[in-house]
Amino acid sequence: MIMNRKLIHIEGLVILILMLVLYNYINYNWWLFIVLLLVPDLSMLGYIINTRIGAVIYNMFHTYVFTVGLAIIAITINHELLLAVSIIFTAHIGMDRTLGYGLKYPSGFKDTHMQRI
Repeated sequence: MIMNRKLIHIEGLVILILMLVLYNYINYNWWLFIVLLLVPDLSMLGYIINTRIGAVIYNMFHTYVFTVGLAIIAITINHELLLAVSIIFTAHIGMDRTLGYGLKYPSGFKDTHMQRI
């Protein structure tokens, strides 16, 4: 279990670094990166409804499937801003995994797939 957790931390760091490099490569505004980096955490507001719905909403915005889907759409329609947002959100997920924050279980906000916070 500890080894798996370390791998997730390392994976998150690699994703974070790759997204920073990619964002720099597309040469988009860094002020946007700074402003939007923590926006996915607004999904925590779902917990106001209840823990089950909160976990679903939070997890939806903290999975690579969501951000890769955004990137595919952005590339398909040639939308530079949407591509930048997908990179920023992916960087956020990588940052979270690096710090030990994981997907949430419906039992409570502090119960994650990585550890109990």
